[in-house]
Amino acid sequence: PKILITHNISQRTTRFLKELSEGLPNSHVFYRRALAIKNIIPQCLAKGFTDLVVVNEDRKTPNGILLCHLPDGPTAHFKISNVKLRKEIKNSAGPSEYQPEIILNNFGTRLGHTIGRMFASLFPHSPDFIGREVVTFHNQRDFIFYRHHRYIFRNEKRVGLQEIGPRFTMKLRSLQKGTFDSKFGEYEWIHKRHEMDTSRRRFHL
Repeated sequence: PKILITHNISQRTTRFLKELSEGLPNSHVFYRRALAIKNIIPQCLAKGFTDLVVVNEDRKTPNGILLCHLPDGPTAHFKISNVKLRKEIKNSAGPSEYQPEIILNNFGTRLGHTIGRMFASLFPHSPDFIGREVVTFHNQRDFIFYRHHRYIFRNEKRVGLQEIGPRFTMKLRSLQKGTFDSKFGEYEWIHKRHEMDTSRRRFHL
């Protein structure tokens, strides 16, 4: 994978992007200014990027992620909340140069499989186990918890976890066929809060 992460925003969100990119091997942060997302995609394709990640913010804090798999999609839009940067996490550790392992939990439905594959495509299929780093996407009641840890062998029986960060929660808002197109895009799935959130037993991922 080769990932472009882009934003147009504040210092806190800039810091969030830097820490996010440290958990995604072979990712590059780009300041897009006023450039439209549709105009970025051809440039990404020309330079061999396999994924585009766009982070949005509200009141100077990250509040959304657009994940577009290249060259043919799909495109997923997530609301993000409960963002904590590395300096806000107690006893956090710094990242290493090693490629992390990836853990995907509870993506059991057809929609969940699609989202899980999109996350998996962001990471090489040959992690460096020597680095002891792991990135987890844990789905619980349609909330996706992102965590980045390093595990430490304390002795033969005990293993500890040290969080690297950032830490945040995602909620899928829509899944669009193809690459991003706000005008003519065809949607496979859209979260309709008033219709879908009426039952506490029905989940979509």
